[in-house]
Amino acid sequence: MEQDYEKILVPVDGSKEAEMAFRKAVKVAQMNNGHIDVLTVLDTKQFIGLHGGMLNGDVIYQLSEDAQKYLNELKDEAVKNGMSADNVAIHVRFGEPKTVIAQEFVEEYKNDLIMIGSTGMNAVTRLLVGSVSEYVTGNARTDVIIVRTDVNNKTITSKK
Repeated sequence: MEQDYEKILVPVDGSKEAEMAFRKAVKVAQMNNGHIDVLTVLDTKQFIGLHGGMLNGDVIYQLSEDAQKYLNELKDEAVKNGMSADNVAIHVRFGEPKTVIAQEFVEEYKNDLIMIGSTGMNAVTRLLVGSVSEYVTGNARTDVIIVRTDVNNKTITSKK
């Protein structure tokens, strides 16, 4: 069976794994003359301070601006590597990353593939908070590829 993916969602969080997924998504989109949506989700739980109070608006604004800047850098990289600027869209969303990625965004933008980096968390963290990639794989409303290698299919070893 051959599948052409035309609308690829690639969630990024600044991790090495997410950036590997982004670079592979660019290649897949180019092979399919497709479009990529590059998404970062700012977890609203992080806006609650140590004593239960909300972070102030300036901090939230700065987080949003930083995310936008990061996404623009990734878009520039995609264009530099041959993607048409019209075929790369960037998005910053607020919410629970797991559900935004697996359900809400895909439903709104009609993506036919999610390419997501494998988790960079250790086993204890994964047990406590759960893996976003694991949740997306089990609950997405479209095909999902978990990216574990770079664009040359080489495994990247992390130094912990």
